Amino acid sequence: GSILTFYGMWEASLFAKHWLPFCKRYNIEPRSPAAYFSESDGHQELCTPKEWSLIKDMFDKMTERIDTVVMSGKVPEEIKASHKGFYEWNQEITSKNHQPIVQILIDSKDQNAVDNEGKVLPTLVYMAREKRPQHHHNFKAGAMNALIRVSSVISNSPIIMNVDCDMYSNNNDAVRDALCFFLDEEMGHKIGFVQYPQNYYNLSKNNIYGNSLHVINEVEMGGMDSLGGPMYIGTGCFHRREILCGRKFTEDYQEDWNAGIKDKLQESIDETEEKAKSLAACTYEHGTQWGDEIGVKYGCVVEDVNTGLAIHCRGWDSVYNNPKRPAFMGVGPTTLAQTILQHKRWSEGIFSIFLSKYNVFLFAHGKTKLRHQMGYHIYGLWAPNSLATLYYVIIPSLALLKGTSLFPEITSPWIAPFVYVFCVKNMYSLYEALLSGDTLKGWWNGQRMWLVKRITSYLFGVLDNLRKLLGLSKINFVVTPKVSDEDESKRYEQEIMEFGSSDPEYVIIAAIALLNLVCLMGGLSKVMKGGWNVHLDALFPQLILCGMLVITSIPFYEAMFLRKDKGRIPFPVTLASIGFVMLALLAKIV
Repeated sequence: GSILTFYGMWEASLFAKHWLPFCKRYNIEPRSPAAYFSESDGHQELCTPKEWSLIKDMFDKMTERIDTVVMSGKVPEEIKASHKGFYEWNQEITSKNHQPIVQILIDSKDQNAVDNEGKVLPTLVYMAREKRPQHHHNFKAGAMNALIRVSSVISNSPIIMNVDCDMYSNNNDAVRDALCFFLDEEMGHKIGFVQYPQNYYNLSKNNIYGNSLHVINEVEMGGMDSLGGPMYIGTGCFHRREILCGRKFTEDYQEDWNAGIKDKLQESIDETEEKAKSLAACTYEHGTQWGDEIGVKYGCVVEDVNTGLAIHCRGWDSVYNNPKRPAFMGVGPTTLAQTILQHKRWSEGIFSIFLSKYNVFLFAHGKTKLRHQMGYHIYGLWAPNSLATLYYVIIPSLALLKGTSLFPEITSPWIAPFVYVFCVKNMYSLYEALLSGDTLKGWWNGQRMWLVKRITSYLFGVLDNLRKLLGLSKINFVVTPKVSDEDESKRYEQEIMEFGSSDPEYVIIAAIALLNLVCLMGGLSKVMKGGWNVHLDALFPQLILCGMLVITSIPFYEAMFLRKDKGRIPFPVTLASIGFVMLALLAKIV
């Protein structure tokens, strides 16, 4: 509901008259001008230097104007006079309290809506659904449903694509490729949606925060593709409009590719905008099945997973398309806090599905394959995995310090299953990571983040779900912030982990790291002194486990005791973690 967003779109609609012909003339990729010019050195040979400089200068001036307006926080009056849409805003409007706003910036039916070569421009529409404090807006799912309805009176196109606001098109063929699946003569009528992977363009070389999603994209999602199709991940997806509106699959299904288009040609812009506004009103859904049987599902912070599951249960298949050149690129988290927050929301939301009537084993029973249901539960059980992980990073280490063996002796044949799981799991994990494009160091960073996410994000995901079940909290959709200051960005490029605040998650990380360091030093000290009445081979597995945890935690020790920059772990966090370690040691003694 921001006038600044509307202003940015208005500027982009003017720039499009020059940018789109330029893109088509030279087959420009990526189509995002910001992304294109950021890697411009490899593209200048496509056109004459004069033409390249001209379009680059136009883009720079546009972004400079937008930045100036955003910095000032208001749109100049002379610009407001350029489009009637600016007068939708007044001093009383806030982001959480405003009327529905629908403005058609470019109308492809208008004879004057052409680029500088006289070719028709695509329709471009700004929509802000109505928001009132007394009406729940249902977060992203509510916005998606409003867009589905509003688009039905503007184009009513049979295919809907959605991407997150921080993503751009990176592959010109993505739309055509998706349509090829829907139009396939043998299998096309069975396909409800085509899902592309989520890729980030700002990852560090060695994936310091484990955000590449390479293994998920290359292995896991591809595996689900053979079982009925991948889950809907909320971005980079093409849906049939009819399946989002609740249609069940039937063998005789045929898409009507011309539905509604002729009717739209007869309406004026003003008529269309007014009709669309009524569909974006906050009371429109009252007494309807929107958010339940129709549209994107409500009641969960990962509405995309719920929605995709319901589509699969109505008999539709989905398709996973992972082209060599990524179809869409977005912004990944660049600090530890951003990563923890993102995974907390994901794990909390998917675990809430596991605990709800949409539990895949129950809701999809008899509707999808058992293996497909198990594929969903790989992610549904992220959160409770935190409990097992906490046990393994605390109890064996304390037992090591006390001299209590928890595993079979290293010379016993019963140690074989433990050694097998440890070796094969890590070797196969490394194989998958390298095969998917990670580096060796990137895989090691991923193992560290595997630990961090399970003792922070996933743990809080469990706790938040328990609070909701007890009625102590409500659903809250927290958008992951992805803006970092200059110092944070510099440390990210250098692959130095970012802490800098006193979040409780950091206390857990520091306490686990210190506890394992103390237990390893104490255990080795007793071994060297020969102070144990048990053989070393009985405690060797615990020494290995504790030692691996200490090696994994080296960046945490540096952040606590060696680093002096603002991104280090603050002293109060270190002090608190030392206190918790002392309590754990006292409990061990008792």
